[in-house]
Amino acid sequence: MYLFHTWGSHEVYQGKQWSCLNIWLILCLFPRTSVSNPSKPNFLLILADDLGIGDVGCYGNDTIRTPNIDGLAKEGVRLTQHIAAAAVCTPSRAAFLTGRYPIRSGMASGTQQQVLFWNGCSGGLPPNETTFARILNQQDYSTALIVKWKIIICLAICGLLYFISWFSSYGFTKYWNCILMRNHDITEQPMDLEKTTSNMLKEAVSFIERNKHRPFLLFVSLLHVHTPLITTEKFLGRSRHGLYGDNVEEMDWMVGMLLDVIDKEGLKNTTFIYFASDHGGSLEAHRGSAQLGGWNGIYKGGKGMGGWEGGIRVPGIVRWPGVLPAGTVINELTSLMDIFPTVVHLAGGAVPQDRVIDGRTLLPLLRGTVQHSGHEFMFHYCGVFLHAVRWHQKDSGTIWKAHYATPVFQPEASGACFGRGICPCFGDGVIHHDPPLLFDLSEDPSESNPLSADTEPLSDTVTRRIGKAVEEHRKTLTPVPRQLSPHNNIWKPWLQPCCGTFPFCWCDEENNKADGIL
Repeated sequence: MYLFHTWGSHEVYQGKQWSCLNIWLILCLFPRTSVSNPSKPNFLLILADDLGIGDVGCYGNDTIRTPNIDGLAKEGVRLTQHIAAAAVCTPSRAAFLTGRYPIRSGMASGTQQQVLFWNGCSGGLPPNETTFARILNQQDYSTALIVKWKIIICLAICGLLYFISWFSSYGFTKYWNCILMRNHDITEQPMDLEKTTSNMLKEAVSFIERNKHRPFLLFVSLLHVHTPLITTEKFLGRSRHGLYGDNVEEMDWMVGMLLDVIDKEGLKNTTFIYFASDHGGSLEAHRGSAQLGGWNGIYKGGKGMGGWEGGIRVPGIVRWPGVLPAGTVINELTSLMDIFPTVVHLAGGAVPQDRVIDGRTLLPLLRGTVQHSGHEFMFHYCGVFLHAVRWHQKDSGTIWKAHYATPVFQPEASGACFGRGICPCFGDGVIHHDPPLLFDLSEDPSESNPLSADTEPLSDTVTRRIGKAVEEHRKTLTPVPRQLSPHNNIWKPWLQPCCGTFPFCWCDEENNKADGIL
């Protein structure tokens, strides 16, 4: 893989770059001389990790305190059928950046390893993929990425000239895989996880303050609420749900800090703010009897389950005062992939015309100028395997969902794969359904009662129509190299980032830089 930096149309070759499971990035453009264009909004995109839709107050939780996220929904638009393109991090985030199903970019796995695992591996987002960051850079935006990432973003960081990166992994590889980078230089190895929250807030606040007079894109992708649930002492023991609840409440506080700086700098009415999770909460995450994963509300399943609602239905909140009506709830089908065309359109850019873009611009729906979203069908993959399809039958308003494969729960009635740690996408851990299991999500959002010809006269007609949509969808897919293949997802020592002479990797140049935030 190769990394490019972009300034306008000028690209500078930077050599080979790494790919890995966990990557923390803070990417910030150097200040520019352009003045703000009032017709172009700023963008603050906040993405939580592993947050369940049932963990947030405005989605029904009354025991975990999330006043800042709830306030964001009160002042903006809350999406109730907001769908991730995958139920695990790597493919979901690739789809978010590109507006495309991960199978199109090679970021979907055909093996049991559904995410990239190593710093020193060769898989990652291909350089021919275009992200919204690159397009906004071409539209004269200052762009920043403060990110806990699951893929190295080859072209995702095109146009992002200055950055800090945390490559995070745990276990015996701590000194190799726990890395903080500033620009392309490792400045802390291993990184101090206890300072992560303070580091992120400091960089985010500083970026907003520096760029308040020019249009900017700030994408903050949080460590919260993924294990190991790094939580500062200030929030430990505050919630009614142990360490996980503490971590959620700290995340909400971080959101509040970001909102405060937007308000303080007078940017509230000119900033498009988006909050979501990359996929559903992890049901299998636990330590002894302590649950370390999220709650997905009334929805079946969770992280790793590409078909069941609990793995892919996530919180989705958008605020833009004066443009979007406050306190609005939208039940239409939307996707994390929709952020790509929405942001590009609002910034005055154009989506690429040489490829399929699966996202649909959200603005008409958010503003209430249309009643239905641009999605009729949505395809739910688990790796490269199509597990389910939903159809929004707009003439009737019914939302049908057909499951072609579902995971085998362990234990059987547990609703999760505790015996495996995460549900598989194929093999003996999956049940195939022919005809598919059919649900009416309009009446049965919990997917508790599969329909049959006896209970639903339209079941055969609906199943055939969905099957035809699958055939049409597959015609749009083209073969691409699989970035999560065993070859690309294996550790390669010669690609291992190291601030020293491998294997003696150690440095600390970031000490005390985050003091004063908490």
